[in-house]
Amino acid sequence: MQLDSRQLAAFAAVLREGSFEAAARALHVTPSAVSQRIKALEERLGRVLIRRGAPCVATEAGESLQRHAQQLALLEAQALAPFGLGTPGARGAAAASLPLAVAVNADSLATWFVPALAAVQRSHPVSFELQVEDQDHSHELLRQGRVIAAVTAEPQPVQGCAVRRLGAMRYRAVASPAFVARWFPRGLEPAALAAAPCAVFNEKDRLQERFLRRLLRTSVAPPRHRVPSTHGFVHAALQGLAWGMNPEALVAPLLASGDLVELVPGQVLDVPLHWQHWRLEAEVLRALNAAVEAAARVALVR
Repeated sequence: MQLDSRQLAAFAAVLREGSFEAAARALHVTPSAVSQRIKALEERLGRVLIRRGAPCVATEAGESLQRHAQQLALLEAQALAPFGLGTPGARGAAAASLPLAVAVNADSLATWFVPALAAVQRSHPVSFELQVEDQDHSHELLRQGRVIAAVTAEPQPVQGCAVRRLGAMRYRAVASPAFVARWFPRGLEPAALAAAPCAVFNEKDRLQERFLRRLLRTSVAPPRHRVPSTHGFVHAALQGLAWGMNPEALVAPLLASGDLVELVPGQVLDVPLHWQHWRLEAEVLRALNAAVEAAARVALVR
């Protein structure tokens, strides 16, 4: 069965942009045209492909088609590049920019990952669509076909993907001197650790829990402040709001100056990171893989 390229482009645009209206603007057509193309595609395949909502997301049946659409866009852009043409459905200046959806954890994005993207953008006409996701869950976005590559803690490759070990991101448990004096006047006693507030990035963040379990050999549930920002985590520690596991790259100068102190000096938590990407012979993907590996060699613990 051969798929209609306009229907497939509309399908991909709705999922990429999040709505039929935004997809219509990106494709320079009317929302009615986008809706008709999606309806025709769903009728031809006999499946509902898009779950209408805010944002629109692929159904289980649509996930494999989403991956196919992104792969096709990559290959078509590569084939059209020598002719100065962009991706099908794009016009004007936007035609020169190929959107690449990539998943990355917030701490990598705030420290070492952006230089890799900049290196790729200097040599390839791309625009990156970054999805921030916890490293323990980002491989799910690959499985769903929502991204072409991901920084992930998962060492087992998703079907159709290759995996490369990048290194480990090193974390240190830090707090302000005033926080330590207030909550741990007699040291890191279990009762004090159970009472002292910690910061968590979101409900998926288990780093503080892992640190406490390693330290105490048991589980405790201290009060938690949800701070969904890497730099916000650092500020929360500096202001005495909470202790937390922070990337060494961000807190090393603050530890050196004495603005922050380690709860357990010298004890680190290393989180192994991997790079999973589609098995696809596309030049821009090869460039992205190489740039990510190069940036990781400089920034991560080998």
